Amino acid sequence: MANKNLNKAKEAKKDEFYTQLEDINNELRHYREHFRGKTVLCNCDDPRVSNFFTYFAYNFEFLGLKKLITTCYKNQNIDLFSQNKSEQAVYLVYEGDKNGDHIPNAEEIGVKPLKGDGDFRSKECIELLKEADIVVTNPPFSLFREYVAQLMEYEKKFLIIGHQNAIKYKEIFPLIKENKLWLGYGFKGGAGHFISHYEDKATAGDHREGMIRVSGVTWFTNLEIKKRHEDIILYKHYTPEEYPTYANYNAIDVSKTADIPCDYDGLMGVPITFMDKYNPEQFEIIGMAHGDAGVELGLAPYDRTLKKFNKGLRDGDLYYLKEGMPIVPYTRIVIRKIKK
Repeated sequence: MANKNLNKAKEAKKDEFYTQLEDINNELRHYREHFRGKTVLCNCDDPRVSNFFTYFAYNFEFLGLKKLITTCYKNQNIDLFSQNKSEQAVYLVYEGDKNGDHIPNAEEIGVKPLKGDGDFRSKECIELLKEADIVVTNPPFSLFREYVAQLMEYEKKFLIIGHQNAIKYKEIFPLIKENKLWLGYGFKGGAGHFISHYEDKATAGDHREGMIRVSGVTWFTNLEIKKRHEDIILYKHYTPEEYPTYANYNAIDVSKTADIPCDYDGLMGVPITFMDKYNPEQFEIIGMAHGDAGVELGLAPYDRTLKKFNKGLRDGDLYYLKEGMPIVPYTRIVIRKIKK
Protein backbone atom coordinates (compact mmCIF):
# COMPACT_ATOMS: atom_id res chain seq x y z
CA MET A 1 0.00 0.00 0.00
CA ALA A 2 2.74 2.44 0.94
CA ASN A 3 4.55 1.90 -2.34
CA LYS A 4 1.25 2.38 -4.16
CA ASN A 5 0.83 5.76 -2.49
CA LEU A 6 4.46 6.56 -3.20
CA ASN A 7 3.96 5.83 -6.89
CA LYS A 8 0.81 7.94 -6.83
CA ALA A 9 2.80 10.83 -5.41
CA LYS A 10 5.52 10.41 -8.01
CA GLU A 11 3.01 10.38 -10.86
CA ALA A 12 1.32 13.51 -9.55
CA LYS A 13 4.69 15.17 -8.88
CA LYS A 14 3.57 15.65 -5.28
CA ASP A 15 6.37 14.56 -3.04
CA GLU A 16 5.29 16.24 0.18
CA PHE A 17 6.59 13.70 2.66
CA TYR A 18 7.85 15.57 5.73
CA THR A 19 10.43 13.79 7.85
CA GLN A 20 10.03 13.21 11.58
CA LEU A 21 12.50 14.83 13.94
CA GLU A 22 13.08 11.47 15.61
CA ASP A 23 14.21 9.89 12.34
CA ILE A 24 16.49 12.83 11.53
CA ASN A 25 18.12 12.64 14.96
CA ASN A 26 18.55 8.85 14.78
CA GLU A 27 20.52 9.17 11.54
CA LEU A 28 22.37 12.44 12.10
CA ARG A 29 23.89 11.31 15.39
CA HIS A 30 26.30 9.16 13.38
CA TYR A 31 27.71 12.13 11.43
CA ARG A 32 28.35 14.81 14.06
CA GLU A 33 32.08 15.10 13.39
CA HIS A 34 31.39 16.13 9.77
CA PHE A 35 29.54 19.35 10.60
CA ARG A 36 31.97 21.46 12.63
CA GLY A 37 32.67 24.75 10.88
CA LYS A 38 30.41 23.84 7.96
CA THR A 39 27.53 25.56 6.14
CA VAL A 40 24.50 23.26 5.85
CA LEU A 41 21.83 23.62 3.18
CA CYS A 42 18.35 22.10 3.43
CA ASN A 43 16.77 22.95 0.08
CA CYS A 44 13.67 20.77 -0.17
CA ASP A 45 11.54 21.66 2.86
CA ASP A 46 9.64 24.72 3.97
CA PRO A 47 12.16 26.04 6.53
CA ARG A 48 9.48 27.39 8.89
CA VAL A 49 7.97 23.96 9.49
CA SER A 50 10.77 21.62 8.42
CA ASN A 51 12.19 19.28 11.03
CA PHE A 52 15.53 19.50 9.23
CA PHE A 53 15.62 23.21 10.06
CA THR A 54 14.53 22.45 13.62
CA TYR A 55 17.27 19.85 14.09
CA PHE A 56 20.10 22.01 12.80
CA ALA A 57 18.91 25.27 14.38
CA TYR A 58 18.54 23.78 17.86
CA ASN A 59 21.83 21.86 17.54
CA PHE A 60 23.71 24.71 15.87
CA GLU A 61 26.23 25.28 18.65
CA PHE A 62 26.45 21.61 19.62
CA LEU A 63 27.44 20.69 16.06
CA GLY A 64 29.64 23.74 15.69
CA LEU A 65 27.96 24.89 12.48
CA LYS A 66 29.04 27.97 10.59
CA LYS A 67 25.71 28.69 8.88
CA LEU A 68 22.33 27.09 8.18
CA ILE A 69 20.43 27.87 4.96
CA THR A 70 17.00 26.45 4.17
CA THR A 71 14.76 27.03 1.17
CA CYS A 72 11.25 26.08 0.15
CA TYR A 73 9.41 25.59 -3.14
CA LYS A 74 6.58 27.97 -4.14
CA ASN A 75 5.64 28.72 -0.57
CA GLN A 76 5.30 31.75 1.69
CA ASN A 77 2.56 30.20 3.82
CA ILE A 78 3.36 28.62 7.17
CA ASP A 79 0.77 25.88 6.53
CA LEU A 80 2.61 22.57 6.18
CA PHE A 81 0.69 21.56 3.06
CA SER A 82 0.26 24.90 1.34
CA GLN A 83 -0.32 23.42 -2.15
CA ASN A 84 2.75 25.32 -3.42
CA LYS A 85 0.67 28.07 -5.00
CA SER A 86 3.00 31.01 -4.39
CA GLU A 87 5.20 31.78 -7.39
CA GLN A 88 7.77 33.38 -5.10
CA ALA A 89 9.47 31.59 -2.26
CA VAL A 90 11.76 32.52 0.61
CA TYR A 91 14.90 31.20 2.22
CA LEU A 92 16.08 31.36 5.80
CA VAL A 93 19.58 31.95 7.11
CA TYR A 94 20.58 31.16 10.69
CA GLU A 95 24.06 31.85 12.00
CA GLY A 96 23.64 30.85 15.61
CA ASP A 97 22.49 32.17 18.96
CA LYS A 98 22.95 35.91 19.45
CA ASN A 99 21.13 36.71 22.71
CA GLY A 100 22.47 33.88 24.85
CA ASP A 101 19.22 31.96 25.42
CA HIS A 102 20.39 29.06 23.22
CA ILE A 103 17.11 29.10 21.31
CA PRO A 104 16.77 30.09 17.63
CA ASN A 105 14.48 33.13 17.92
CA ALA A 106 12.63 34.82 15.09
CA GLU A 107 14.79 37.94 15.34
CA GLU A 108 17.91 35.78 14.90
CA ILE A 109 16.65 34.08 11.75
CA GLY A 110 17.00 36.00 8.52
CA VAL A 111 13.99 35.54 6.22
CA LYS A 112 14.93 36.56 2.69
CA PRO A 113 12.82 36.55 -0.48
CA LEU A 114 13.79 34.56 -3.53
CA LYS A 115 13.16 36.02 -6.95
CA GLY A 116 11.70 32.73 -8.19
CA ASP A 117 9.75 29.77 -6.87
CA GLY A 118 12.53 28.09 -4.89
CA ASP A 119 13.07 25.16 -7.26
CA PHE A 120 16.41 23.57 -6.36
CA ARG A 121 17.33 23.71 -10.05
CA SER A 122 16.89 27.48 -10.32
CA LYS A 123 19.92 29.74 -10.75
CA GLU A 124 19.51 31.47 -7.39
CA CYS A 125 19.09 28.18 -5.52
CA ILE A 126 22.20 26.84 -7.24
CA GLU A 127 24.07 29.88 -5.91
CA LEU A 128 22.97 28.89 -2.40
CA LEU A 129 24.10 25.34 -3.14
CA LYS A 130 27.54 26.61 -4.10
CA GLU A 131 27.79 28.30 -0.70
CA ALA A 132 27.02 25.09 1.18
CA ASP A 133 29.44 22.44 2.40
CA ILE A 134 26.87 19.75 3.19
CA VAL A 135 23.32 19.24 1.90
CA VAL A 136 20.84 17.44 4.17
CA THR A 137 17.19 16.98 3.20
CA ASN A 138 14.40 14.76 1.90
CA PRO A 139 14.30 15.57 -1.84
CA PRO A 140 11.31 14.82 -4.10
CA PHE A 141 11.29 11.11 -4.88
CA SER A 142 10.22 11.83 -8.45
CA LEU A 143 13.29 14.03 -9.01
CA PHE A 144 15.83 11.88 -7.16
CA ARG A 145 18.00 11.19 -10.22
CA GLU A 146 18.18 14.87 -11.14
CA TYR A 147 18.75 15.93 -7.55
CA VAL A 148 21.72 13.59 -7.05
CA ALA A 149 23.17 14.58 -10.43
CA GLN A 150 23.22 18.20 -9.29
CA LEU A 151 24.98 17.32 -6.04
CA MET A 152 27.60 15.41 -8.00
CA GLU A 153 28.06 18.20 -10.52
CA TYR A 154 28.85 20.70 -7.75
CA GLU A 155 30.88 18.15 -5.75
CA LYS A 156 28.82 18.50 -2.57
CA LYS A 157 28.81 16.34 0.51
CA PHE A 158 25.29 15.20 1.32
CA LEU A 159 22.94 13.11 3.41
CA ILE A 160 19.54 12.65 1.78
CA ILE A 161 16.51 10.37 1.94
CA GLY A 162 15.51 8.19 -0.99
CA HIS A 163 13.91 4.87 -1.82
CA GLN A 164 16.11 1.78 -1.98
CA ASN A 165 14.85 1.17 -5.52
CA ALA A 166 17.04 4.13 -6.51
CA ILE A 167 19.98 1.74 -6.16
CA LYS A 168 18.81 0.20 -9.46
CA TYR A 169 18.66 3.48 -11.40
CA LYS A 170 21.15 3.67 -14.24
CA GLU A 171 22.14 7.12 -12.99
CA ILE A 172 22.68 5.97 -9.37
CA PHE A 173 24.15 2.46 -9.51
CA PRO A 174 27.42 3.51 -11.19
CA LEU A 175 27.98 6.02 -8.36
CA ILE A 176 27.55 3.21 -5.84
CA LYS A 177 29.84 0.89 -7.78
CA GLU A 178 32.52 3.60 -7.94
CA ASN A 179 32.17 4.33 -4.20
CA LYS A 180 30.96 7.87 -4.77
CA LEU A 181 27.69 7.22 -2.92
CA TRP A 182 26.57 4.70 -0.34
CA LEU A 183 23.78 3.93 2.13
CA GLY A 184 23.55 5.43 5.59
CA TYR A 185 22.22 3.76 8.72
CA GLY A 186 18.62 3.79 7.52
CA PHE A 187 15.19 3.64 9.10
CA LYS A 188 14.14 1.15 11.74
CA GLY A 189 12.56 -1.85 10.07
CA GLY A 190 13.38 -0.49 6.63
CA ALA A 191 10.33 1.79 6.64
CA GLY A 192 9.68 5.39 7.50
CA HIS A 193 6.62 7.26 8.72
CA PHE A 194 6.29 10.67 7.08
CA ILE A 195 3.91 13.53 7.77
CA SER A 196 1.71 13.59 4.68
CA HIS A 197 -1.74 14.44 3.37
CA TYR A 198 -1.98 11.00 1.69
CA GLU A 199 -4.21 8.42 3.35
CA ASP A 200 -2.25 5.81 5.27
CA LYS A 201 -3.68 2.31 5.09
CA ALA A 202 -0.91 0.65 7.05
CA THR A 203 -1.85 -2.10 9.48
CA ALA A 204 -3.25 -0.97 12.81
CA GLY A 205 -0.06 -1.99 14.60
CA ASP A 206 2.03 0.23 12.35
CA HIS A 207 -0.43 3.08 11.70
CA ARG A 208 0.33 6.59 12.92
CA GLU A 209 -2.30 9.27 12.69
CA GLY A 210 -1.52 11.96 10.13
CA MET A 211 1.36 10.02 8.63
CA ILE A 212 2.06 7.67 5.77
CA ARG A 213 4.23 4.56 6.11
CA VAL A 214 6.65 4.07 3.22
CA SER A 215 8.60 0.82 2.98
CA GLY A 216 12.09 0.68 1.53
CA VAL A 217 13.18 4.24 2.30
CA THR A 218 16.76 4.82 3.35
CA TRP A 219 19.49 7.44 3.60
CA PHE A 220 22.02 8.02 0.83
CA THR A 221 25.29 9.79 1.56
CA ASN A 222 28.91 10.35 0.61
CA LEU A 223 29.98 11.16 4.17
CA GLU A 224 32.26 8.57 5.73
CA ILE A 225 30.66 6.53 8.51
CA LYS A 226 31.86 3.68 10.71
CA LYS A 227 29.20 1.30 9.41
CA ARG A 228 30.68 1.39 5.91
CA HIS A 229 33.90 -0.25 7.12
CA GLU A 230 32.40 -3.06 9.20
CA ASP A 231 32.71 -6.57 7.79
CA ILE A 232 29.68 -8.77 7.30
CA ILE A 233 30.08 -11.82 9.53
CA LEU A 234 30.01 -14.86 7.23
CA TYR A 235 29.27 -18.28 8.69
CA LYS A 236 27.57 -20.41 6.03
CA HIS A 237 29.48 -22.83 3.81
CA TYR A 238 29.07 -23.26 0.09
CA THR A 239 27.27 -26.27 -1.34
CA PRO A 240 26.16 -26.63 -5.00
CA GLU A 241 22.73 -27.70 -3.80
CA GLU A 242 22.04 -24.56 -1.79
CA TYR A 243 23.69 -22.08 -4.16
CA PRO A 244 22.66 -22.73 -7.78
CA THR A 245 24.91 -21.46 -10.56
CA TYR A 246 23.29 -19.21 -13.17
CA ALA A 247 22.69 -20.85 -16.52
CA ASN A 248 23.91 -17.78 -18.42
CA TYR A 249 26.65 -16.44 -16.14
CA ASN A 250 29.43 -17.98 -14.07
CA ALA A 251 28.18 -16.92 -10.65
CA ILE A 252 26.10 -18.43 -7.87
CA ASP A 253 22.79 -17.08 -6.61
CA VAL A 254 22.62 -15.98 -2.97
CA SER A 255 19.05 -15.15 -1.93
CA LYS A 256 19.91 -13.43 1.38
CA THR A 257 22.86 -11.28 2.40
CA ALA A 258 23.17 -13.27 5.62
CA ASP A 259 23.65 -16.43 3.53
CA ILE A 260 26.78 -15.28 1.66
CA PRO A 261 29.12 -18.29 1.99
CA CYS A 262 32.38 -17.75 3.84
CA ASP A 263 34.35 -20.22 1.71
CA TYR A 264 33.39 -19.17 -1.83
CA ASP A 265 35.72 -16.82 -3.72
CA GLY A 266 33.92 -16.70 -7.06
CA LEU A 267 31.23 -14.35 -8.31
CA MET A 268 27.93 -14.15 -6.42
CA GLY A 269 24.58 -12.56 -7.22
CA VAL A 270 23.08 -10.95 -4.10
CA PRO A 271 19.87 -8.92 -3.51
CA ILE A 272 19.95 -5.11 -3.47
CA THR A 273 19.44 -5.21 0.31
CA PHE A 274 23.11 -6.24 0.39
CA MET A 275 23.96 -2.57 -0.12
CA ASP A 276 22.85 -1.84 3.43
CA LYS A 277 25.75 -4.01 4.68
CA TYR A 278 28.26 -3.34 1.90
CA ASN A 279 31.87 -2.81 2.95
CA PRO A 280 34.10 -1.88 -0.04
CA GLU A 281 37.09 -3.33 1.82
CA GLN A 282 35.39 -6.75 2.03
CA PHE A 283 33.60 -6.99 -1.34
CA GLU A 284 34.01 -5.72 -4.88
CA ILE A 285 30.92 -4.83 -6.90
CA ILE A 286 31.13 -6.26 -10.43
CA GLY A 287 27.81 -5.12 -11.85
CA MET A 288 24.04 -5.49 -11.78
CA ALA A 289 21.52 -7.51 -13.73
CA HIS A 290 17.84 -6.63 -14.11
CA GLY A 291 16.26 -3.33 -13.22
CA ASP A 292 16.67 0.24 -14.42
CA ALA A 293 20.44 0.19 -13.99
CA GLY A 294 20.83 -2.04 -17.02
CA VAL A 295 23.36 -4.82 -17.36
CA GLU A 296 27.11 -4.40 -16.98
CA LEU A 297 27.89 -8.11 -16.90
CA GLY A 298 28.17 -8.87 -20.61
CA LEU A 299 25.39 -11.44 -20.47
CA ALA A 300 24.65 -13.34 -23.64
CA PRO A 301 21.04 -13.27 -24.93
CA TYR A 302 18.91 -15.86 -23.18
CA ASP A 303 18.28 -19.24 -24.76
CA ARG A 304 15.19 -18.76 -26.91
CA THR A 305 14.17 -22.38 -26.35
CA LEU A 306 13.40 -21.46 -22.74
CA LYS A 307 10.87 -18.81 -23.65
CA LYS A 308 7.93 -21.20 -23.61
CA PHE A 309 8.71 -21.97 -19.97
CA ASN A 310 9.08 -18.43 -18.80
CA LYS A 311 7.65 -15.63 -20.94
CA GLY A 312 9.10 -13.08 -18.54
CA LEU A 313 12.67 -14.11 -19.30
CA ARG A 314 14.53 -11.44 -21.24
CA ASP A 315 17.97 -10.36 -22.30
CA GLY A 316 19.84 -9.04 -19.29
CA ASP A 317 18.24 -11.38 -16.73
CA LEU A 318 20.26 -13.76 -14.65
CA TYR A 319 18.58 -17.12 -14.34
CA TYR A 320 19.27 -20.61 -13.12
CA LEU A 321 17.53 -23.88 -13.87
CA LYS A 322 15.54 -25.97 -11.45
CA GLU A 323 14.16 -29.25 -12.76
CA GLY A 324 14.74 -27.92 -16.26
CA MET A 325 12.72 -24.76 -15.62
CA PRO A 326 14.32 -21.30 -15.63
CA ILE A 327 14.14 -19.40 -12.36
CA VAL A 328 14.65 -15.63 -12.58
CA PRO A 329 15.50 -14.09 -9.19
CA TYR A 330 14.84 -10.47 -8.35
CA THR A 331 17.44 -7.83 -9.15
CA ARG A 332 20.91 -9.09 -8.35
CA ILE A 333 24.13 -7.22 -7.65
CA VAL A 334 27.10 -9.34 -8.63
CA ILE A 335 29.93 -9.20 -6.10
CA ARG A 336 33.20 -10.92 -5.28
CA LYS A 337 35.07 -11.16 -2.01
CA ILE A 338 38.29 -9.19 -1.76
CA LYS A 339 41.16 -11.39 -0.71
CA LYS A 340 42.97 -10.05 2.33
